[in-house]
Amino acid sequence: MNTQSASRNALYDGKVMHARLKPMGHRFQYRVYALLLDLDQLPRAADSAIFSHNRFNLLSFFDKDHGARDGTSLRDYVDAMLQAAGEKPPYRIELLCYPRVFGWVFNPLSVYYCYDASDHLSALIYEVRNTFGEHHTYVAPVRMGESQDGHIRQERNKRFYVSPFIDMDMTYRFRLNRPDTALTLRILECDAEGPLLAATFSGKRRALTTANLLRAFVQVPFQTLKIVGGIHWEAFKLWVKGARFHRRPRRPKAVSYNDTHEPSDAPRPFVP
Repeated sequence: MNTQSASRNALYDGKVMHARLKPMGHRFQYRVYALLLDLDQLPRAADSAIFSHNRFNLLSFFDKDHGARDGTSLRDYVDAMLQAAGEKPPYRIELLCYPRVFGWVFNPLSVYYCYDASDHLSALIYEVRNTFGEHHTYVAPVRMGESQDGHIRQERNKRFYVSPFIDMDMTYRFRLNRPDTALTLRILECDAEGPLLAATFSGKRRALTTANLLRAFVQVPFQTLKIVGGIHWEAFKLWVKGARFHRRPRRPKAVSYNDTHEPSDAPRPFVP
């Protein structure tokens, strides 16, 4: 794998932690690995015998697993999302996601890190998927006051049904750093009284080389199965503990462009 691709595309070896804080305690943690891919360097990222772009391999990345889900350009998709939100298209975009393993992937959350021409983090796009085959995108330009001490802090009203044991009347509080030698992404899901669920991904950056990809695969050989199976197993344990079931509402619009104080899902005009 060439060194030019490794300078931006990366592998993050890390852990996922979920902690249910009320009305009962429930916590789990498991090892995972994620990819950070520069959307303008996707062909270079696939310079490996075991990792491919839009082709079956031991590990792979397919454009159709993200964005519009039709295989069209993810760069064009992100540009359109930000223009609809009244923002300029980003200069550079990195996507944090899980790879396909033996052709199969499940991404509960994928994050697009969008940078301006000065290499400042100008927007984040949170792409959420549930186990019912649905997905939703939260578009979140970085506003004044959201970037402090090297971390971005943002809030969004919950618009999309994820867990059958959590109500829809919730707020997401995101806290994450710009991807570097270490990456941390934390989400607090809060009701009117405070946090109900804490979810965290933390990882250490590795070069996106064949050796590192193979090492990650050997350590977590069936990652997709582990993620999907883990979701259902932990849900079963919550049900045994007496967690209340919440009915799935009608599916919302595919994209939310607004901050927590705007009730409408209508996109705003692009202002250059």
